[in-house]
Amino acid sequence: MTLIDAALPILLTLTPASPQQAAVPRDRDAVAPAFEDRLSLRDRRAVALYASTLRLPPASGEAPSHLRDFDATGRMSDAEVLDSLRAVGEGPEGALGRLAAVRNYQSRSSATGQVLEQVRAAVDSAYAMARAQDPGADGMALSAYLAFEQIEREVRSKDAGLAAELEAELAALRAAAARGAGPELEVARTRLTQALDRVAAMLGEGLSPLNLFVQSFVIMLREGLEAILIVGALMTFLAKMGAADRRRHVGAGVLAAIVASLLTALALETVFHLSPAHQEALEGLTMVVASVVLFYVSYWLLSKMEVVKWSRFVKSRVHDAVTRGSALALASAAFLAVYREGFETVLFYKALLISAGPNASLAPTVGGMLVGALLLLGVYIAMSRFGVRLPLKPFFAVTSAFLYYMAFVFAGTGIHELQEGGFVPATPVSGAPRIPALGIHPTVETLGAQALLLGLALVALVWTFVVEHRRALAAERRQADEVVA
Repeated sequence: MTLIDAALPILLTLTPASPQQAAVPRDRDAVAPAFEDRLSLRDRRAVALYASTLRLPPASGEAPSHLRDFDATGRMSDAEVLDSLRAVGEGPEGALGRLAAVRNYQSRSSATGQVLEQVRAAVDSAYAMARAQDPGADGMALSAYLAFEQIEREVRSKDAGLAAELEAELAALRAAAARGAGPELEVARTRLTQALDRVAAMLGEGLSPLNLFVQSFVIMLREGLEAILIVGALMTFLAKMGAADRRRHVGAGVLAAIVASLLTALALETVFHLSPAHQEALEGLTMVVASVVLFYVSYWLLSKMEVVKWSRFVKSRVHDAVTRGSALALASAAFLAVYREGFETVLFYKALLISAGPNASLAPTVGGMLVGALLLLGVYIAMSRFGVRLPLKPFFAVTSAFLYYMAFVFAGTGIHELQEGGFVPATPVSGAPRIPALGIHPTVETLGAQALLLGLALVALVWTFVVEHRRALAAERRQADEVVA
């Protein structure tokens, strides 16, 4: 898409619709509207750039990397740009064409996410205008197509079929918008929304590297810590009972759980690999299940925030294994403690990688995993060698909140994946925000799932900190009364 394409819709809005309309007397402001009040900064730049390229020949070659920032080149004269081109070895031959390449580059330099938002905004506007029988709906649909052309080449290079599908859907929207409100308009908008979401996923619109790193780190730290605390308690009780030699049974259970977790990860990847036709369904189902489990774990952590409750839970788990005394009981207790966390870890990491998008780098996820594993090793050494006690209440509170955040994101993204596969209907919500990093997509189904999670979280907080707290106080009073009596 050239700069002329970018500026054309803007210029059309500033010109009369027909010669007859142009002949109608209007006041001075109507004939010459002020750009500053009517256009955004980006649109004013597009018009100014378009005007500046009218005197230049067609662009040739590519703009050098140091001349791709409009904030810099916009303040440079043509002579200064030409001097800069000569400084990097550009000869005089075709100099004006290279200058045109620099001046036109701004129209192609918008970030992918910004371009997609422009297309979505134009699609939503065309839809609203068509429903209101506004004759400008056709032109707004054309603006959506012109905006898409900024990234059309990039999309086509990665998935020619998707690019062709999106162009066809944009043409269908324009035809439907010209006819006004009707079922075809609804279908065109829904299909376009789904196609644009697939483009966003393909081009990597998703979680930021920092977000991926932090989530990966928290998953590893949270899932590993419970296993360490329970296994550590088993080891400590065996030492106190003079049965330190039986620690090998616990170690065998831990090793078996690690192997079982790795096999679970391999099995999950195999299912995804052997079922490419059901990719969206598998991804959506994985994220929905992960969201449910995350919410449960988050609530479970809240319920164990008090040190007394956590100690009671650990002692009950350890007491059953130690009192039974058999090697199988000890190994089973260690296996179940570690494999439960391992299974959750596999599920959560798969959901995290799906939410990151197919083009996201693995480095942030792997980095968070390694840093979390190193910290867990340090925690285990500090607890087993030096008797360090963890501040469980603040740790559980922070990790519970973060796991709930992940459940919220996975719920919206999971339902969205199922919508893309056609397994869940998609009912657009006009005016609702689209924030992929939070799993927020403007449909009734995704927003409804996330609203349900918010409601359940409120219920969990009230139950944990109000209802259960009052019950605990009532139980303490009863015990005190019994002692006095």
